[in-house]
Amino acid sequence: MADFLTALQAYAANPWIGGAAGAALGAIAGSFLATLLIRWPAGRSALTGRSRCDGCDAPLGARDLVPLLSFLVARGRCRACGAAIDLRHPAMELAAAMIGAAASVAHPLPLALVTAGFGWVLLLLIALDAEHHWLPDRLTLPLIPLGLAAAWAGFGPPLPERALGAAIGWAGLAALAWAYRALRGREGLGGGDPKLLAALGAWLGAATLPFILLGAGLAGLAAALLMRARGQAITATSRLPLGALMALAAWPLWLIVAERPPH
Repeated sequence: MADFLTALQAYAANPWIGGAAGAALGAIAGSFLATLLIRWPAGRSALTGRSRCDGCDAPLGARDLVPLLSFLVARGRCRACGAAIDLRHPAMELAAAMIGAAASVAHPLPLALVTAGFGWVLLLLIALDAEHHWLPDRLTLPLIPLGLAAAWAGFGPPLPERALGAAIGWAGLAALAWAYRALRGREGLGGGDPKLLAALGAWLGAATLPFILLGAGLAGLAAALLMRARGQAITATSRLPLGALMALAAWPLWLIVAERPPH
């Protein structure tokens, strides 16, 4: 078993082999994430029942379920009814494949799997927040103990720094949300944002929280400028998905701090 793991790590150390394997695994994960993105907000289970066309409800066969490739071969349309396949399927598969490839190239096993898994959860949170302004507790809250467990396993910043990051992340945004509501008389932050920042603090540590918020702010500014360029009005009540912006800023930072030796 030890020889097998050693050989696996040696193959994965090759950036071409590791990147391709990470991309393939990511595309498979992305297929499931796309199903969650479509079904979960609608109150449908992604874990039961056969995969079906979103248009005609026809059951999908094995050749319809190969991530990305099936979409390309079918030219983006259902073979049964000809309806356009929801673009969230290939988009999530491609994004998850890129995360898997980047994780495999950036980090050795088993850290690459930890990095990829963290990225895939953040990808789903980004998509849910961008589309529905929703950060489900069932995703954000488990990230807190998982981040602390990763620290205990020796991946990334030390455990005390990450426990402090979780506490500061939640308290800081919760206090900001309370102050905004008290001063302006309306909600300024969603209830999931403090929980997500707590989770990000549990993964990256307290020292990275300012960089996460800075990155989220810059990404939000870019999004606002893009909206203006497209002719959309930007007002005091315009909503941007802060959670998605924080997650978008956090994962590249994890690539940097993940191999930091605990002390």
